[in-house]
Amino acid sequence: MDGIVALLTDDAWLTMPPLPLQYQGRELAARFLTATAFRPGWTSRLIATRANGQPAFGFYVRDPQAGVSHAIGLLVLTLSGSRICAMTRFDNSVLPRFGLPRTLPE
Repeated sequence: MDGIVALLTDDAWLTMPPLPLQYQGRELAARFLTATAFRPGWTSRLIATRANGQPAFGFYVRDPQAGVSHAIGLLVLTLSGSRICAMTRFDNSVLPRFGLPRTLPE
């Protein structure tokens, strides 16, 4: 988590359309990500792709009971130089457009 936060600009945006959740600033984004997507005890995997020319990732969380990782969305990064100025998370419905499955085998 520290590595991701270090890449964020001070005024980075974290949004999740169509949900009305928006967080601006490195500190608020870090708190939200730590409490949700990158919370302790979760093992996550990112599968690289691109969306509108921007780096994007299928975001998966491991289910130790089922032996698979379940998708929790698509994360699109907007860059400013070598830093992340926005992270936009889309729900699973967009995954097929990027050739990404809803589950990954372990």
